[in-house]
Amino acid sequence: MKDPARERNDTLDALTDAAGLLTRSMDARLIPPHGARLGYAIRGARDKGGVAAVKGGIVAGQEELPAAGPCEFGVDEDIARIILTVMRFDPDIRSAASLRYSGGVLKVMERLLLDCRSFEPGKAPSGISTMDWSIASCCKEGVPDVCYPNKGGNESIFIILGEDPVDVSNNIIMISNRILNIEL
Repeated sequence: MKDPARERNDTLDALTDAAGLLTRSMDARLIPPHGARLGYAIRGARDKGGVAAVKGGIVAGQEELPAAGPCEFGVDEDIARIILTVMRFDPDIRSAASLRYSGGVLKVMERLLLDCRSFEPGKAPSGISTMDWSIASCCKEGVPDVCYPNKGGNESIFIILGEDPVDVSNNIIMISNRILNIEL
């Protein structure tokens, strides 16, 4: 069994490395208005205290994309809820990121053969968080690589999922490299 303190440190180290990779390699057009979120949970996480995230997300800067803050546990309620919901379906999928939605980016993702599944936010039952229900509805038949709202819109986001932040970052970088010449 792994030492809990060491696992938390390893989780933070992996997340910090992946965030650094994204700030150097990610296309800024993929960043949502409120920043791109990136998180990673320890094994068996049960609440946001077990999910590390980039505090404040990755934001658009002048030349390089800076992380808004350091990687810490319990600092991003939204990404934590997404990861914890996904872990109920597959405990090995412990990392997620948010990207700005675009129909052009969706086509690129599909060409990259990423498993992309949509959800209908308006169909969430009352009393249940729309995001929790949306993510769960995409994961009923296995966890996809990408979840997104079926209608898109200015505030819509893609949720990129993976076993760890390196998997998630690699998919984002592949997407970034393919959208260089397309209009979003």
